[in-house]
Amino acid sequence: MQAVISIKDLTKTYAGGFEALKAVNLEINRGEIFGLLGPNGAGKTTLINIICGIVTKTSGSVLVDGYDNVNDYRATRSRIGLVPQELPMETFETPFNACRFSRGLFGKPENLDHVEIVLKSLSLWDKKDVKSLMLSGGMKRRALIAKALAHEPDILFLDEPTAGVDVELRQDMWNVVKSLRESGVTVILTTHYIEEAEQLADRVGVINHGEIILVEEKNRLMRELGKKQLELHLQEPLTGIPAELDDYHLELSESGRELTYLYDTKRDHTGITALLAALHRSGIKFSDLNTSQSSLEEIFVGLVHKEP
Repeated sequence: MQAVISIKDLTKTYAGGFEALKAVNLEINRGEIFGLLGPNGAGKTTLINIICGIVTKTSGSVLVDGYDNVNDYRATRSRIGLVPQELPMETFETPFNACRFSRGLFGKPENLDHVEIVLKSLSLWDKKDVKSLMLSGGMKRRALIAKALAHEPDILFLDEPTAGVDVELRQDMWNVVKSLRESGVTVILTTHYIEEAEQLADRVGVINHGEIILVEEKNRLMRELGKKQLELHLQEPLTGIPAELDDYHLELSESGRELTYLYDTKRDHTGITALLAALHRSGIKFSDLNTSQSSLEEIFVGLVHKEP
């Protein structure tokens, strides 16, 4: 796929000597939803702010749709919409006026029809003339997205877009993000809700200590790094795991009624057949069993904890 953002050897060192980014290399494909994950202080917001021209890089290059984001700042910035983590709307600003102002700020001619379409797509049309101080946190977040989309950008950065938003509204906003991708907008999403990346992202990048430690298609990542677990519900409780089952590294629940077996989906042999035979030889009977796949959150935690 064609890269719409290309980052090469990007570094950022602050005056005190802190290295926020260390030789970051990353390409983001046109028309995808890219989930950028990392713990607090990992460098996510610094990376976004450098791409958007808000923070000055120390070295390296950033190309946005083929344009250098320093030498061709106006060309690159006009292609980008940014929804920051904070809620910076003016207290007395209305969603409608915020969108009109944003278009003018980026040199776009007034287009009230487009503003109406954007506000309606975010269920904000009935709130278009309501001052910011009267909007709920979720409505303010939507208004920021509308403001970022007002100048018709090709790329949209969402930095923690559903922070502080209730579950129902979060689902609505997920639908908005999906519809943006369907319309051709490239979306770069940072989030603390791993479920959000699992629901939305086509690819996932993990950043830690200022370094990109992994970039992979979400489904492939979950397939290759995810482990499955087999849970057996026993007919009779156990007080302990028999010694002859030690090789399977089983976990016994506190009630003694569930045995859990972890296995690697990439292995040629999962060991399940041998385990069931061993249970039979040990006289352990089960009434039910089920399997489950590791979540993206579990994979993410495992990756980050591997880092020094």
